[in-house]
Amino acid sequence: MLSSAQPSDINQALDTLRDGGLILYPTDTIWGIGCDATNPDAVEQVFRLKGRGQDKSLIILLDSEDKLPSYVQEVPEIAYQLIEFTERPLTIVYSGGKNLAPNLLAGDGSIGIRIVEHPFCSPLLRRFRKPIVSTSANLSGQPSPRNFMEITPEIIDGVSYVVSYGQDDPNQGMASIVMKLEAGGKFSFIRK
Repeated sequence: MLSSAQPSDINQALDTLRDGGLILYPTDTIWGIGCDATNPDAVEQVFRLKGRGQDKSLIILLDSEDKLPSYVQEVPEIAYQLIEFTERPLTIVYSGGKNLAPNLLAGDGSIGIRIVEHPFCSPLLRRFRKPIVSTSANLSGQPSPRNFMEITPEIIDGVSYVVSYGQDDPNQGMASIVMKLEAGGKFSFIRK
């Protein structure tokens, strides 16, 4: 079990996010590249670093399901039930994202959102008070790193701040379940 994150680590990450920079940070699943999800220039930096086309969408993290209505046009009631009862981390793709960087939304206007409970991410998100982009810490087309030791130098050197917390954790992270949720409550699995 990881101990709680150091305040100085969170403060450095906050300063970087507020300045429009990229962070490399541990999440409830795997290590991710993050930025301010409302800053189009920061989102563009993520796409450039990963060598990823903007036709491939990114997801955002929130610390509470209470914040969903701020970033989704219509949150189907079933979303709250899925979040509450799913045992593994769950990313839900909602139609009609709002109040986010335009280049963050998929071509159809949808956005993937995961509510996190994590010793580093949760306090960071609470203090930042905005969503944070989360995408796997790898170049596009390469395997996702399962822990910090598997992250390539290109990614480490390409961000503004590398979080210290969790770097020595040898445990292998697992990607989240991804579900697409339609306004009427119908859903389908994208990744189980």
